[in-house]
Amino acid sequence: MKHLRPHFRLLMSSAAMALAVSAQAVPAQEKPADHGDDASAAYQPSMTTLGELNVEIPGRKPGDPVMTPDEYQNANTIYFERCAGCHGVLRKGATGKALTTDITREGGFDYLRDFITYGSPAGMPNWGTSGDMTEEEVDMMARYLLLDPAAPPEFGMPEMRASWKVMVPPEERPTEKMNDIAIDNLFSVTLRDAGQVALIDGASYEIKAVIDTGYAVHISRISASGRYLFVIGRDARVTMIDMFMDPPAPVAEIKVGTEARSVETSKFEGWEDKYAIAGSYWPPQYVIMDGNTLEPLKIKSTRGMIYDEQIFHPEPRVASILASHYKPEFIVNVKETGMILMVDYSDINNLAVTEIEAERFLHDGGLDSTGRYFLVAANARGKVAVVDTKEGKLAALLETGGQTPHPGRGANFVHPTYGPVWATSHLGDETVALIGTDPEGHPDQAWTVVQTLYSMGGGSLFVKTHPESEHLYVDAPLNPDAEISGSVAVFKIADMTEEEPEFVELPIVEWAGIAEGQPRVVQGEFNQEGNEIWFSVWNGADKESAIVVVDDKTLEMKHVIKDPRLITPTGKFNVFNTRSDVY
Repeated sequence: MKHLRPHFRLLMSSAAMALAVSAQAVPAQEKPADHGDDASAAYQPSMTTLGELNVEIPGRKPGDPVMTPDEYQNANTIYFERCAGCHGVLRKGATGKALTTDITREGGFDYLRDFITYGSPAGMPNWGTSGDMTEEEVDMMARYLLLDPAAPPEFGMPEMRASWKVMVPPEERPTEKMNDIAIDNLFSVTLRDAGQVALIDGASYEIKAVIDTGYAVHISRISASGRYLFVIGRDARVTMIDMFMDPPAPVAEIKVGTEARSVETSKFEGWEDKYAIAGSYWPPQYVIMDGNTLEPLKIKSTRGMIYDEQIFHPEPRVASILASHYKPEFIVNVKETGMILMVDYSDINNLAVTEIEAERFLHDGGLDSTGRYFLVAANARGKVAVVDTKEGKLAALLETGGQTPHPGRGANFVHPTYGPVWATSHLGDETVALIGTDPEGHPDQAWTVVQTLYSMGGGSLFVKTHPESEHLYVDAPLNPDAEISGSVAVFKIADMTEEEPEFVELPIVEWAGIAEGQPRVVQGEFNQEGNEIWFSVWNGADKESAIVVVDDKTLEMKHVIKDPRLITPTGKFNVFNTRSDVY
């Protein structure tokens, strides 16, 4: 199927979601010419669990608007779930503008109400006219923004130790594998809205266990030995699962904050399984834990100066974390300050941290095929930073040419013309950027976009391939077009010698046979052998979802996994590929 190049006004970057409080106010009943009626608000970097906190109305001042305690709690929940991801927990600005009272009161109630209702051409979603907020909620949010923000509680060592549980101490765990599961080809599947993960056998497609973990599970990571599975949810709960038990079951857990996204374990030779690390959105910090028990050992705040402006930021969130294969270091990416931290865990009592100035709004990324170079998207700035983990310094900072790169871990393959490359797709448009990653063999192409592919449309979250595969897969789950969000594009790597390679579109939702809702296809993940790729068919929590297995050689449906327990499946993590950084 020859591709088209649709130019939807798609998912806007986090930076574009800023409330343009310095712009001219929109008259009350006048709809802006370009206020955004599309599905751009579908991608929300929300702070979902912070919204569950009960906070008191800050001390009242003369002229404060009237709000009841119930209204304040409701407004606080809405703010954390829909606004804090861009404007910051403390409303001091993050990827969006600051919304502190010195700014909001200058605009006034009518001004705020109209901007919340209609949005703006700069990217503020039209919460009112889209129907996402009622008139009463818009009114309430305008009054809320005229009050001083409430600060959520901190979460330090006393709180972490109070939450820490060891259900099965190390000395009581099996000394050998007690089950018959082929662990290396097991998939840990996120059941997002169920707060669970499903462990699915990669050969039989049988669900071996469904395990309660945390709210809105974000990622799974595997210890270097392959024995322990670490799962973190947006509620900042880390669950450690022993894969040797029959069936696999949690042996320890801890909460590392109120809102979080990332977890990883030590992988450097001689330090396997020694430590685990988790990073939080709130409070802005990371914690190093014992790799066998999750006992919290060292907490480090990420509050500090923005790398370029040298201005203090009160809540720089920890985005992704990876483990280096070249040194006993964790690679910690801090969103708002644009700093990449190389955290040396060889002596945590005398912790040494190398700060690498990269770019603001760091999000996700992965290693190149050699494991030496780490590539991470500064998505709101449209750039990718490259870190040499062997030398411990920034190797390059480049623009991807697309709107809001979102690589997941990216995809590594050998391009027929340009040699080894790493790929990222984009949230905001249909492009896929291929970046050269071989400074020794292909120095002229290294750390440049050597080719741009054009996929189905914007709204992509993940690209995927495998060393044994001849294909590159690109999803688009956040595209407003149901046909596009229900399909994946597949490029044949050998055809990338053409100026604009064509792609094949696989109708994954159609293959799944799901008629109700608007299921979205997300996150391809290969099996250990590299001859099958699995896609989640992600539907509403009250509707049927599925996992579709595709034969990588024939690009035909091979199997559909359906089970009432598969509630909102999203991310899938093959044990071998995740442990070995194969992507």
